[in-house]
Amino acid sequence: MEYILKNGIVYDPANKVNGEKKDVMFKDGKIVEKVSSDAKVLDVTDKIVMPAGVDPHSHVAGPKLVVGRLYRPEDSRKGVTQKTNLLRGESGFSIPSCPTTGYRYSRLGYGTVVEAAMPPLEAKHTHDEIATIPNIDIPALPLFGNNWFVLEFAREGKIDELAAFISAWLKISKGYGVKIVNPCGSEAWGWGMNVHGINDKAPYFDVTSKEVIRALAKANEKLGLPHSIHIHPNDLGHPGNVPTTLETFESVKDIDKNAAVRNQNLHCCHLQFHSYSGNSWKDASSGAEEVAKYVNKADNITCDVGQVTFDETTTMTADAPMEYDLFKLSGLKWVNKDIECETAAGIIPIIYSPKSPVNTLQWAIGLELFLHIDDPWKVCLTTDHPNAGPFIRYPRIISWLMSNERRMEMIDNEVHKWVHSRTTLPTLDREYDFYDIATITRAAPAKIHGFSDRGELTPGYNADIAVYDINPNDIDPSKEHELIEKKFGLTDYTIKDGEILVKDKEIVKVKESSTIWTNVKGYEEEEKAVIEGIMPFFNQYYSIKWENYPVHDHYLSNPIRVDVEASK
Repeated sequence: MEYILKNGIVYDPANKVNGEKKDVMFKDGKIVEKVSSDAKVLDVTDKIVMPAGVDPHSHVAGPKLVVGRLYRPEDSRKGVTQKTNLLRGESGFSIPSCPTTGYRYSRLGYGTVVEAAMPPLEAKHTHDEIATIPNIDIPALPLFGNNWFVLEFAREGKIDELAAFISAWLKISKGYGVKIVNPCGSEAWGWGMNVHGINDKAPYFDVTSKEVIRALAKANEKLGLPHSIHIHPNDLGHPGNVPTTLETFESVKDIDKNAAVRNQNLHCCHLQFHSYSGNSWKDASSGAEEVAKYVNKADNITCDVGQVTFDETTTMTADAPMEYDLFKLSGLKWVNKDIECETAAGIIPIIYSPKSPVNTLQWAIGLELFLHIDDPWKVCLTTDHPNAGPFIRYPRIISWLMSNERRMEMIDNEVHKWVHSRTTLPTLDREYDFYDIATITRAAPAKIHGFSDRGELTPGYNADIAVYDINPNDIDPSKEHELIEKKFGLTDYTIKDGEILVKDKEIVKVKESSTIWTNVKGYEEEEKAVIEGIMPFFNQYYSIKWENYPVHDHYLSNPIRVDVEASK
């Protein structure tokens, strides 16, 4: 069927449409320039129309989520609803069930969510979970930064072989791009150690974090993957980690980015956790302004924030030694997971309190990054779900970004006084507008990840659209922050691939998710040689047979294959 979204107020940054009253038309799942006179009219007069949201970094599927649900039944008991004729019962707050995840993203107006950490050894399970999350498309980023083969290729400077390995492993795991977490550090954790900077070496491998980052960046650009390396730098969450963050950025400065594909050659995730100055928590302060200055001047760096939301939530990351450090600080229950020859993980509950000086500092640093980074195309809205807070808090963060008055109210009355003495947030009066919000939640993350079919309302693109019951001409976001949070929390329409999934704030249809993965073409012979070369080691040290390792097509939910022609 053909549709016209009639008289909406459209924000579509990719096409430089800034609050124009216009119609949006779609047919057969795609945005079109015109439709026939028989098209069904959906009256959205004076309501905000945007592309559906794109979450560039979240943890929604895979083994960490399962372990988290098992050891946090108290979280799973939250948000429980009864099954209906259409929907399964919902459960969970910071670690919602798979169906709940899809429902909640739909209600927020999102259509695509990137699963940011997939262990290749457990990729089958990750894709099994993706298949049970409805209504959103999900690309998954395989973990490479502590893989034994990667460490050896990086140490020996074998970029061609590393590129072939990445190409093969994306096919094997049905992954979308290269994720790096605490390079060399999670491997060190297998020996009860960590690395504490970009120049530290992984034990027994004689290779530094910097060498691993540079090798993976070179290989990534050689392959021309749609997304750059996606990195969680060393020293996450440690006071004084700003130099490590900046040195990580510097490490790829001289590596040519594939300008035909994208602007950046490094995307730093949850940058808030990597922007701390000081030597300990006693003298810790914000390093956000210094980090933002680097991002402002660098044309090869993008980021997402990982904004703290002041909730009880669950931290889960492939940075296993950091989770152990957090366990020692908090004393809360902790679980560790090690993925043989590939990566590790840790999980621990956390309570972010506005009365805590450290949590206030973290909250302020995230907002500082949003407000100090000049170009909204370089920064994306995330909470590193669920690490800094659940994704359902995105509307609340939007209200903070749009209202300096609300921020000052919190600074003066609700959060710890460290915000005055250790951050620049009280001096920042910048406010985002609706165009900026559309950029950091739609256009920028789509561009950063190299998606060429979503994130904008361009003819030929997917009809992924969100309609919010907000008339931007009748609301002052700086004064009406509570209304902004409420209105961005439930769409009037969420449309995915031309299908109406949410109408009048209620889910009216459930559709199967799709898996997006990258297929590199042109490296087939090199891939075969690399696999043959590592097979003796694989057979000796892995606990499964090679035949059980690759993810075959039947494990995928409605796969969307992105073909890439690599240059050699």
